[in-house]
Amino acid sequence: MSATTESIPLLSPDLLAKLERLELVSRKVFRGRMKGERRSKRKGQSVEFADFRNYVAGDDLRLIDWNLYARLDQLFLKLFQEEEDLHVYALIDCSESMNFGTPTKFHVAKQMAAALGYIGLCRADRVGVQALGDQGRRAPVLRGRSGLWKMLQYLESLDSGDNVSLHDAVKDFSLRNSGTGVVVLITDLMDKSGYEAALRMLVGRRMDVYVMHILSPEEIDPPIRGDRRLIDCEDGDETEITINNYVLERYKLTLQSFLSSVKSFCSRRSIAYLPVRTDQPVDDVMTRYLRKRGVVR
Repeated sequence: MSATTESIPLLSPDLLAKLERLELVSRKVFRGRMKGERRSKRKGQSVEFADFRNYVAGDDLRLIDWNLYARLDQLFLKLFQEEEDLHVYALIDCSESMNFGTPTKFHVAKQMAAALGYIGLCRADRVGVQALGDQGRRAPVLRGRSGLWKMLQYLESLDSGDNVSLHDAVKDFSLRNSGTGVVVLITDLMDKSGYEAALRMLVGRRMDVYVMHILSPEEIDPPIRGDRRLIDCEDGDETEITINNYVLERYKLTLQSFLSSVKSFCSRRSIAYLPVRTDQPVDDVMTRYLRKRGVVR
């Protein structure tokens, strides 16, 4: 990773202030483990009134509405809206293909994970920001704004080069994390074994799945011409090719076909597909693009 990329902070003070006003949207209702700030379908204890029900022997007398008893001569209990936490996972692809572009896809992925994680921390959600692969085994699970610096320290310590397949990495994550919730997979989807099995596994866990597909401008419109030797940065495969306008046109058509197939695959399985370019400012992605797509509000 270049010095220029390393010098870019993951979250600026201005962005932190904007993120504090946002909330992650869950398209599914999950049963939380602890008190949080998200409205639940369950009735419990909070400051927000929900409903009444008839008194049953053994109920807490402190919840009886005595004003209603004085008028109707019947005992009713006041019910309040239960507030629960949500488990938010941001999974970062650490394969060597992510270490490409300016800034690199890997750096942008860490920025996105940090921003999503901070939104969850501000809403008292349980936040698991972690790498896919061995580096994910030491990822902390955090709750509350005080966890920001621990999250940033973990993200800053990550390196690209864990060339484990998406399927194996997601399987490892699923075995180590039993909870359900919102999961955002941040990846370039460049895996010769395919991405489909990994996404099916997350859907099978009944997670609310988002795929943030990171691509650089150099990948979308390669600025190269002439005779080249292309080397796969992950497995070392080599091929020699002459790059001219015809080859570039075929490449772009193939790329668009791939992107369309990913979008279709995700749509059929209720996975939110979110393509992101590395030249998009993280502020715009978080406060405009993701809000427009319904990921945050």
